[in-house]
Amino acid sequence: SGAEGSADSYTSCHIDSEFRYSLFTVFYSIIFILGFVANCYVLWIFSRIYPTKKLNEIKIFMVNLTVADLLFLVTMPMWIIYYDHHGDWIMPEFLCNVAGCLFFVNTYSSVAFLMVITYNRYQAVTNPIKAAQFTTQRRGIYLSAAIWIIIVGSSLYYLFDNNTNQEEIDSRNFTRCFERYNPSGSVSAVLAIHIIICILFYIIFLFILGWNIIIIRTLFSKSVQPQKRAHVKQRALWMVCMVLGVFIISFVPHHIVHLPWTLTVLEQWEKENCYLRQHLNDAHQVTLCLLSTNCVLDPIIYCFLTKKFQKHLSENLKSMKGSRKCSRQTTDTGIE
Repeated sequence: SGAEGSADSYTSCHIDSEFRYSLFTVFYSIIFILGFVANCYVLWIFSRIYPTKKLNEIKIFMVNLTVADLLFLVTMPMWIIYYDHHGDWIMPEFLCNVAGCLFFVNTYSSVAFLMVITYNRYQAVTNPIKAAQFTTQRRGIYLSAAIWIIIVGSSLYYLFDNNTNQEEIDSRNFTRCFERYNPSGSVSAVLAIHIIICILFYIIFLFILGWNIIIIRTLFSKSVQPQKRAHVKQRALWMVCMVLGVFIISFVPHHIVHLPWTLTVLEQWEKENCYLRQHLNDAHQVTLCLLSTNCVLDPIIYCFLTKKFQKHLSENLKSMKGSRKCSRQTTDTGIE
């Protein structure tokens, strides 16, 4: 567990990051509003411009990524209430398990779908003929199903484990959610799980980094082609930058901090160093906030997916502006 913040209280140190209560309340509220609107809008555009039968592999991955984001976003009001109550879970305890489980599902299904999206683009750029033959709708459905089965299967542990604990602060009892590792569990088992998760994340990140470097090199090495091809290359380049941006902003900071933080929480490292433990805990809160930004950043990737999507978005933006600024056209957001 330990998906959300921490208020570690041991005989040696009392660790809590007080700023997190206001930080998460405000930050999650902003992410919830922006993310919910953006992801629902993306699904709405997809349903309008792409009939289900015409969804190709990459669009299937994109729809699944949107669903993963929405699954986490629906739990966000619970986390907002939790942090607004100074880290006291006032809702039924099983909802804490659901919220933590969906937090895990969103994080790692997003990582997985961004990986297969990147591989799809890598194939399309480096071997377009082979990609056209093999990137079928069926493969997209099978890969998506496999990702959901693996990630949801892995997260069921959080759904059925005991993830709440009682903590007394200033004579007041707090019900904490995902702020302790189960004391009955094996420390080495918990540590092994987190080490495996971090190693798998870095392996995936290195693959994504490698594929994107090859995509960029391939796009720049080919001679200047007709205007239409140049626009396709430009769109592919922006998409590469966005996927890398989502990883570097949302996922990498958390996975840098998470393992040392877990070691200190389990008292396996720097047990007496209260100064280091406090700073690690502070950093952990900030990286958890950054982790939620993928729900807002993912929809931006769709802007560089297809010309059709850009055109639809551009037309919607123009109609929203209305007649006030007819001259200020937003067609520059779409690549013609």
